[in-house]
Amino acid sequence: MKAWENVLSMPVEGRSKKPRQTGYTMLLDKGLGVEATKDLIKIAADYIDDIKLTFGTSAFYDEEVLKEKNKIIADAGIDIMPGGTFLEVAVWQNVYEKYLKRAKELGFTMIEVSDGTIEIGREQRKEIIRKAIDAGFKVISEVGKKDPDEKIALSLMHEEIKDDLEQGALKVIVESREAGKGVGIYDKEGKVKGDEVDSIISGIEDVDCLIWEAPIKNQQQYLIMRFGTNVNLGNVPPEEILALEALRQGLRGDTLKKAYLDSR
Repeated sequence: MKAWENVLSMPVEGRSKKPRQTGYTMLLDKGLGVEATKDLIKIAADYIDDIKLTFGTSAFYDEEVLKEKNKIIADAGIDIMPGGTFLEVAVWQNVYEKYLKRAKELGFTMIEVSDGTIEIGREQRKEIIRKAIDAGFKVISEVGKKDPDEKIALSLMHEEIKDDLEQGALKVIVESREAGKGVGIYDKEGKVKGDEVDSIISGIEDVDCLIWEAPIKNQQQYLIMRFGTNVNLGNVPPEEILALEALRQGLRGDTLKKAYLDSR
């Protein structure tokens, strides 16, 4: 039982429960140790849907430590994946099938497919997704470039999202990097560019297929206020998981105020 259960109800109702299709939260892990991972799971497992070992950070773990960490996460009902940049290295070096085999051995349950840095053709991208699924992984893909000077055409982004979902990707991440500044839907200060959001969703049948990378509170708040408590959010730092959940459920001033005014 939660600490305050049967005393008060959440100001914002309708928060989805695990296993959830909407309201997805992807945590960004830059190198939590085993004990820190155990603490995180104990406190916040109900509010995390997958954990990404970002960039190529998993390359620096001792094999047995990584296996132990991944098992702790998977046993808690949370998917665990290496970052998309790491996959790009595997594709570039032409060792993708070995990469999938080792990912399975290490206990990863999900693969992120991206081409944020290197160039991957549409047909090759489809094959990469299919091979990951055939190998028994769930797949989340990502659209967009990490370099703000390499912005892809909106029409191509819409086509990639459609293709990825048709190939079996569960969700598609909108690239905004771990800093959430100067890339994608955010300006150099991390403020949301509403016109960019409008443009992206204009070609999407169901916005719930998207995960918005939103590492900063003002970004999370904007997306929750616009799309509701069950918007899918990614690149959330470990220390912000409960703060985000409070924001989703109306236990922080901005979303509480809206819930209060809506109830009057």
